[in-house]
Amino acid sequence: MPKEGLRIDILGTSFTIRADEDPLYLNALLSKYQTVVDSVQRNTGLTDPLKSAIVAGIMLCDELEKQQRKINNTSLHEKQGSKEVEQLLLDLITRIDASLQVNHGQ
Repeated sequence: MPKEGLRIDILGTSFTIRADEDPLYLNALLSKYQTVVDSVQRNTGLTDPLKSAIVAGIMLCDELEKQQRKINNTSLHEKQGSKEVEQLLLDLITRIDASLQVNHGQ
């Protein structure tokens, strides 16, 4: 995919970046970031562009970290569930084997 240009006009700064991504995806990212910056400025009263950008970046990192922890916890629960299922199956096999041995011994 050829590099697409994305015009960024945010926090009093304008520039263009190029990336090997779908322009719709890039615009969605920019829109998300603009929403976070607007929220930071509205909720904190910050007007300094650098401070607003830093706080917005931290908020996005926090969101990402929480999502990654959520995914990791889900994976951990799935692994624990798999171990429990495995143990139940092994117990069941042992009982079946024992039952077959008793029936063959009679």
